[in-house]
Amino acid sequence: MALLAMADAPPAAGNGSAAAAATPAAKAPVNTTPPINTTNCRLIYFSSTSENTARFVAKLGIDAARLPLYPRDEPLVAREPYVLVVPTYGGTGGEGSVPKQVIRFLNHPGNRRLIRGVIGAGNTNFGDNYCMAGEIIAAKCSVPHLYRFELMGTPEDVSRVQEGLEKFWTRLSQTPQ
Repeated sequence: MALLAMADAPPAAGNGSAAAAATPAAKAPVNTTPPINTTNCRLIYFSSTSENTARFVAKLGIDAARLPLYPRDEPLVAREPYVLVVPTYGGTGGEGSVPKQVIRFLNHPGNRRLIRGVIGAGNTNFGDNYCMAGEIIAAKCSVPHLYRFELMGTPEDVSRVQEGLEKFWTRLSQTPQ
């Protein structure tokens, strides 16, 4: 233990030896808080590594922000009201249906305050749990579940969502806050 303390001790005054010069300087504290990424997009989405939701959102042709996939990635903070597009994970009875990344995003008070609606993605193979994440988020955040689509969506789904979002934002802009 004493040797470790000695090695970390600063060199004696006037000691110009090479060993003293090789002693590493004190390290600055490491900032482990990831930087924050902000967005003004009115469409925010999460897509897993399958990229199904990302492909659907790309077909919409609407400026959108993607939630980070990994915890080490910069968290996203919304600056304007938005609609969330979220896939459902196959949990039993809805348990585990909402991706953890989405839960983390919505646990930020500002993000939760600015959500205006949700669009659910899912797989009909999940049966009653089809688009369950959208249902859960809509209920917990008191916002409408605007639409549901399967996997990457059909051309009809894309058209309906484009038109629906346009009407939704127009109506919302005409509603006194």
